[in-house]
Amino acid sequence: MAKDEVQQHLDKGRYGSPRINPEEQRKYLGTFRERCFVSMTVGEMHNKQDQQNLIEEIKQHPDGKLLINGAVSEELQRVFIGLASKNAADFTIVNDATAESEDSIGILLVTDYAVNEEIIDIEAKYPTNPEDDEEPKEKKSFFSRFFN
Repeated sequence: MAKDEVQQHLDKGRYGSPRINPEEQRKYLGTFRERCFVSMTVGEMHNKQDQQNLIEEIKQHPDGKLLINGAVSEELQRVFIGLASKNAADFTIVNDATAESEDSIGILLVTDYAVNEEIIDIEAKYPTNPEDDEEPKEKKSFFSRFFN
């Protein structure tokens, strides 16, 4: 063995195998972006409609696995563990993840091979109908329809 090879072997034993793209893996809860079907931020995890959309994704990808950010509240973790159990989805809580803000990734539906989904953000994949968000229009009285 050459001196370089010995040093590499010692480094591997001391620090573990070098990670490919560690910044991406840190952001995507230990996996790669290309393996993600859908993602939810910590803020989106509170949205009931986004939770329903996640259930749809789980049904579409039964081989998928949920990665739950271990830094989110235990209450929120319980909600998604229950959701995974009800829908027969595997899940893992990623304890070395962080949640610095509401925009941090809170949950991912992933697989162990590349799927290369173009859009993985749940709210971009399932946009809400803007008409649902509008305030109801004031109804006109029967007579005002004829005289205005």
